[in-house]
Amino acid sequence: MEVFINDSILAKKIKKGDRRSFRLLFDRYYKKLLDYATTYTNDTQEAEDIVQQTFIILWTNRLKINTEKSIKSYLYRITHNTYIDTYRKQKNRDAFFDEFKEKALRDRIATDPDALEQRTKKLKKVIETLPEKCKEILYMNKFEGLKYKEISEKLGISIKTVESHIYTAYKKIREAFKDDDLFLFFLYKFIKDTKK
Repeated sequence: MEVFINDSILAKKIKKGDRRSFRLLFDRYYKKLLDYATTYTNDTQEAEDIVQQTFIILWTNRLKINTEKSIKSYLYRITHNTYIDTYRKQKNRDAFFDEFKEKALRDRIATDPDALEQRTKKLKKVIETLPEKCKEILYMNKFEGLKYKEISEKLGISIKTVESHIYTAYKKIREAFKDDDLFLFFLYKFIKDTKK
């Protein structure tokens, strides 16, 4: 029978890079954190993503763990902050697409709201299929309003690399809408006009 190891000891071992202790902590709190996150999201899949991100953050920042304080409280705080961050990003994305649709109708680029909705869904789908880093940079630039320089500093990459990822994103979008010239023209104008 395995001896129970308390949280404080696990925290100290995790801080030293002990993967077995990390696994024990994961098994001990995963379900509890999932239930906690679900009370916010009302969506199990989204809650799972948040909790997984919580443990990634814990492991990545293990050297910063304060072993004098409760690791349990720390996990709950990370989970809550991750949810807030996810929610804020989602709100930014929703606002972006709402503004996009509103401007398209106002500029008479699309007179059929249903057709516009389909185009918007297609645009979302194209963005979701982008390579992970490329998608992250596009989100930061267009949905969070960060400038190329701010993104490069935040991610620790060159401005040229940021530009390269944005170019890749535009190329994929252009390919997806190559038979829809008017919409593509509007889309580029709208993206260009959003905060850089």
